[in-house]
Amino acid sequence: MSSSPSKILIIGPAWIGDMMMAQSLFKVIKQRKPDTRIDVLASPWTLPLLARMPEVDNTIDMPLGHGKIELGVRYRLGKFLAQSNYQQAIVLPNSFKSALIPAFAGIPLRTGWRGEMRYGLLNDIRLLDKRRYPLMVQRYLALGYPAHATLPETFPYPELLIDPARQPQLLTKFALRRDRPVLILCPGAEYGPSKRWPETYYAHVADHKIRQGWQVWLLGSAKDNSVTEAIRDQLDEAQQVHCYNLAGTTQLDEAIDLMAMADAVVSNDSGLMHIAAALSRPLVVIYGSTSPAFTPPLSEHVRVVSIAIECSPCFERECPKQHHRCLKDLSPSTVLEALQDVAPTAAVAVVTDP
Repeated sequence: MSSSPSKILIIGPAWIGDMMMAQSLFKVIKQRKPDTRIDVLASPWTLPLLARMPEVDNTIDMPLGHGKIELGVRYRLGKFLAQSNYQQAIVLPNSFKSALIPAFAGIPLRTGWRGEMRYGLLNDIRLLDKRRYPLMVQRYLALGYPAHATLPETFPYPELLIDPARQPQLLTKFALRRDRPVLILCPGAEYGPSKRWPETYYAHVADHKIRQGWQVWLLGSAKDNSVTEAIRDQLDEAQQVHCYNLAGTTQLDEAIDLMAMADAVVSNDSGLMHIAAALSRPLVVIYGSTSPAFTPPLSEHVRVVSIAIECSPCFERECPKQHHRCLKDLSPSTVLEALQDVAPTAAVAVVTDP
């Protein structure tokens, strides 16, 4: 391999939460060899995350939507990327199609887990031992080391940059104030309803904290707007004054800077949860069908709440037994206790125009 600085192409995951966990890999690569150039091929909706990761030198917009093969497009992109003379590609998704572009680009070293039988596409192919790497972030990290290497006991957590100068502009844009401590609720989950704590329970938490002098910001995608609006509708008129439904109104980079202003966050296991963790916000995470033993929030300022029942975690999008007990049996009082534990007091922070 050349003595010049290494150039690595990372084929990034499509999910926001997974891309957040991938930042730990980017950090390790830079720690091991600071002059390494890291380019990431990523879906457009994850690009705002990568823009906040200083370890990433360049991003390449993946022109295909999730699940599309379109060999011609992948071939042309691969041939275009061949001009960049990457020395290694690290393929984070396990799908067959995700390994095509590095192969078409002729990148000499192509690293990834075997996944969907990718012999020939990958030439540094790894066989996953789930007992050795129980966490998804560990599976990403392992690809940054030689095969069979022992991972360090500790690893760097994701950390997103924020834009403090932009925050006053966002407060004005969304008609928000900082006269009360801010509780951000993230009641959505792109994966499916089996990860969503009931909206009635979120409304109970909002009601309780507003009565204590807090305000509530509801964050999520446009798909979550009906859920967030239902939460706000369950509050009385006096409380609604202190509850702001921002779901579907913010761009991802705006959500990052708004999240950085939170005094506490309550979230399902979702992409926004991983963002809150990367911003070191005091965080309570609710797990239902998924498990913190696989995709935990990577932060020191977090409390995880879940209940053990015989069928969880099932990792299904919809509850196979139609009872949703892993979420419905988890009471608002449990979450409020965890919230009090992680954020016992909150000073009111005032943001002024720079």
